[in-house]
Amino acid sequence: MTSIDKVISKSNFFPVVVIGAGSAGLNAALVLGRARRSTLLLDSGPPRNAPAHAAHGLLTRDGTPPLDLLRIAREQLAPYPVTHLSDAAEHVTPDEGGFTLFLNRGQTIRTRRLLLATGVTDLLPDIPGLQDGWGTNVHHCPYCHGWEVRDQHLADLIPGGGEMAYHRGVLLRQWTPHLVLLTHGAAHLSAQQRDDLEHLGVRIDERPVAQWDGQAITFEDGTRLKRDALFVTPGQAQRSRLPEQLGCARIDRGPLADVLLKVTPETGRTSVPGVYAAGDMIGEQQVVLAAASGARSAAAINADLCFEDASKRTLQT
Repeated sequence: MTSIDKVISKSNFFPVVVIGAGSAGLNAALVLGRARRSTLLLDSGPPRNAPAHAAHGLLTRDGTPPLDLLRIAREQLAPYPVTHLSDAAEHVTPDEGGFTLFLNRGQTIRTRRLLLATGVTDLLPDIPGLQDGWGTNVHHCPYCHGWEVRDQHLADLIPGGGEMAYHRGVLLRQWTPHLVLLTHGAAHLSAQQRDDLEHLGVRIDERPVAQWDGQAITFEDGTRLKRDALFVTPGQAQRSRLPEQLGCARIDRGPLADVLLKVTPETGRTSVPGVYAAGDMIGEQQVVLAAASGARSAAAINADLCFEDASKRTLQT
């Protein structure tokens, strides 16, 4: 893996640029490097799961701290033609044969293909204590953190209730019999949904929540509910402005409609020719899924370039 000092003195052209160096971007860079593709990997900061103590559900690495995973992944890029640059792409414009990227530090990079792996930003409800506990005693994904709090007294906060509250209540019951759904107002559940949850032993509390202190929920009426941990379903937004600049289409259904990028499932292609996407920003929001989507898109990009070069009777790496 080429150092940041060397990239400044090299040509500003790379056949492939991967923007984002989390699990998706790093695995994409690995696959591209092993395909002998000269690749620029742009790394603009800590991953979404940085506050978590450990990443889970990842074969051979279950329980590894997220930053350790990234360090190992970067080290394993060393033999390959991948240039790692700690910088962000501020702007991108299509040009003849590809794209021009304008980086935060003033460099201009040209490329034939772009892989976006910039992730999403979590938008937590505006309730004191949630941000402070995020990744430690406030969780999102039960597959990532449910085992660690199994059989404990849990609450799941889903403001507005509805179908998501029902879905989460049924799902989280798998990890504990001591579960309370907090809907922060009217639950908006059908009679059948309420009956199902009651049968599972899941309580529903519709009182507005005022605070989480790491040990208990305080409601606006002043009463407290002790809990060992809290789950919450945050809203999300794209972390980067690049998809909007490029005009990438977004999905039009589900709770994250108009947020996640729409891609071709088999390849990760977006609606913009030459632009691919992987990881959290397309909904692959577990480490192993994000990494797999990065590998899938990287293979598709390499094949795309191979056949394009074959049609032009050229060979580029």
